[in-house]
Amino acid sequence: MTETRDELAPESLRRLFLFESLDDAQLAWIAEHADVVDAPAGEDVCREGDPARCFWVLCRGEIALIRHSRGDEVEVSRSTTPGTYGGSTEAFVPGVEQTYKHTLRACTDSTLLALPAERWSEALREWFPMAMHLVAGLFVGMQRSSTAIGERERLLALGSLSAGLTHELNNPAAAAIRATESLRDRVAGMRHKLAMLASGKLDGAVVSQLVELQEEAVLGVATAPELTAMQTADAEDEIGDWLDERSVGGAWDLAAVLVAGGLDAEWLGKVERTVPEGTLEAAVRWIAYAVETETLMGEITDSTVRIGTLVNAARQYSQLDRAPYQQADLRVLLKSTVTMLSRKLEGITLVKEFDPDLPQISCYPAELNQVWTNIIDNACSAMGGEGTLTIRTRRESDTAIVEIADTGPGIPDDVRPRIFEPFFTTKDVGEGTGLGLDISWRIVVTKHHGDIRVHSSKEGTTFEIRLPLG
Repeated sequence: MTETRDELAPESLRRLFLFESLDDAQLAWIAEHADVVDAPAGEDVCREGDPARCFWVLCRGEIALIRHSRGDEVEVSRSTTPGTYGGSTEAFVPGVEQTYKHTLRACTDSTLLALPAERWSEALREWFPMAMHLVAGLFVGMQRSSTAIGERERLLALGSLSAGLTHELNNPAAAAIRATESLRDRVAGMRHKLAMLASGKLDGAVVSQLVELQEEAVLGVATAPELTAMQTADAEDEIGDWLDERSVGGAWDLAAVLVAGGLDAEWLGKVERTVPEGTLEAAVRWIAYAVETETLMGEITDSTVRIGTLVNAARQYSQLDRAPYQQADLRVLLKSTVTMLSRKLEGITLVKEFDPDLPQISCYPAELNQVWTNIIDNACSAMGGEGTLTIRTRRESDTAIVEIADTGPGIPDDVRPRIFEPFFTTKDVGEGTGLGLDISWRIVVTKHHGDIRVHSSKEGTTFEIRLPLG
């Protein structure tokens, strides 16, 4: 790079649109403090991420503004207009260590002014005190708002998911409590009937045979066939008539229990042939208590397994007790998110098409779960509680792809360009997770060096999340 002074003449500076309204004293200040720098074609004037030392102004030539995304260079804009500027554009904010937010590259042989950022910021505050107060206040205020609202959004999301998880946990917990109370009564009744059976009317051999029949009935509960409503009614009628003919009290209540355990009138005939006359009702009730006890224990097992599944899904979703950056299976992460959002998915047909050969990826699992949550929540809102949600994983070369598609009305054309803007939403206050697509974009693109693509039409919307496998 070489230096020249011709561009620092007042008439030259005033031809730059950025300086055209400055007075002679201000132009003299720029001439005193600026360096004139020649940049050959292809040379980077400043690089993204480096300390922001200078404010650059184009005198002649052509420069491009470049940002990096997923290791690739993306040209944001290109200009040949004298006065185009870049570099330390936030130098007016005092007390903040600035870095270049972009790379400036000379596309042709170019000449630029380089103003030292610190001195430039001092001059701006001196020349335009009110404007600089307003701009600095806006900048700092937006940063603080972004931080505060981001924290608030995460709390809102946590509250929404916690409410859903609480609802899901409440059902199996309440079922387990009800089954436990009923089980206590049935066990007490079984003890009572056993005492009656053993009061002297049955000898040891008969009691032994009856215990074997009881065990047979209990084992049959687990393998009882699933009956339709019509089949259940017919089976209960058959057993109810059989018991009624033998003067067994509460025949129809007993019939419902025995049918649920997979028993029929033919099997009850074995009980009748085993016990002495006058003890059939006690024997049948004893067996019915055993069947109902086994059924209740099955309900308790199912409820506690459901609770355990939900707790495991919550742990997988939040990635508690796990390293923040690790190898993870995208299918497991998606399943845990679906479990957490099962309440919102009520009424919606869920289709899962997971590639069984998709390898694990290195990622921040908890943050990717935020992405799935946000997109699925948006899809549920778009479909209004009915429709089809399709979640698909596949591999394309060295990229893992997650597709989340809904059958909603699609994203309007005037909204689509703005969906990744910070704080942009089409939902009313209090709706949604509070996690904007801007956050999802930053998690996928900035943190994981991936990409989010959106395909939308009147038939629905598909979000395509692309994550590197390497």
